[in-house]
Amino acid sequence: MFKNLIVYRLGPDGPANMSQIQDALERDRFVECGLTQPLSLGWVEPRGVAHGPLIEVIDGQWLLMLQVEQRILPGAVVRRRAEELAAQVEKTTGRKPGKKQMRELKDQATLDLLPLSFTKRAAVKLWIAPAQHLLMIDAGSAARADLALTALTKSLVGVSAQGLQTALSATTAMTEWLASQEPPQGFAIDRDCELKAADGERPVVRYARHALDIAEIREHLLAGKQPTRLALTWNGRVSFTLTDTLQIKKLAFLDGVFEGRKAGRDDEAFDADAAIATGELAPLIGDLIDALGGEAEIKI
Repeated sequence: MFKNLIVYRLGPDGPANMSQIQDALERDRFVECGLTQPLSLGWVEPRGVAHGPLIEVIDGQWLLMLQVEQRILPGAVVRRRAEELAAQVEKTTGRKPGKKQMRELKDQATLDLLPLSFTKRAAVKLWIAPAQHLLMIDAGSAARADLALTALTKSLVGVSAQGLQTALSATTAMTEWLASQEPPQGFAIDRDCELKAADGERPVVRYARHALDIAEIREHLLAGKQPTRLALTWNGRVSFTLTDTLQIKKLAFLDGVFEGRKAGRDDEAFDADAAIATGELAPLIGDLIDALGGEAEIKI
């Protein structure tokens, strides 16, 4: 259900009740890009059922989905059109356009081409654990997560969030785990990692599907390289990759986690999958925070 998670600490304020949240999200429901609109985003039904609620509450967990639509307009195409417009200006006036006019021609070229461009859509899943005051955004990059967070705080006036900060940095913790080969209780080191030098050209060493309890790893650590990614398994139930920026990537539920889930209607399957996924991931996130020395004190 989730592929990547970036975790945020929610502030104390926000909408007073679920009705207010529904109304606020409805005001920002997704609308397709206009002909000259490069980007459009808005809320869609997490369950995928048209005209359904824009927030689902399952086992006390809140699920939302942001739809992002973007017009694809390659820079080379814009430049070629701008050059065509510049040639027309030179033919008419006898003068080549200056820098300022070229910027204006590029803007004009963009407006000319946007209605002819294709659009690309992507959905971003958001999960709020209200009891823990945590927000999780399923995004492969910080930029995409920031886009979703901005949309959320715009729609839900009063809501604030800040990236989770732990007492021990992920880099420091991963270095200790690799050097000692003693991960925290409940976690196991898997077979993938990435190491980078701290200075200079930052040479990179990657291990994929390779045992990490080898002398070569310790030599890289002694030479000053630091882990930026490390594959881990939690309680034999969920595998993931932890990054130096505290992102949880490549989430995968292992055999047995969804075993026994009864097949049913699509809505029943959605509820069951959501309940199982959040039921597994909530304690994983809690254990990971503990493994990183607990949460650092921050002010939102």
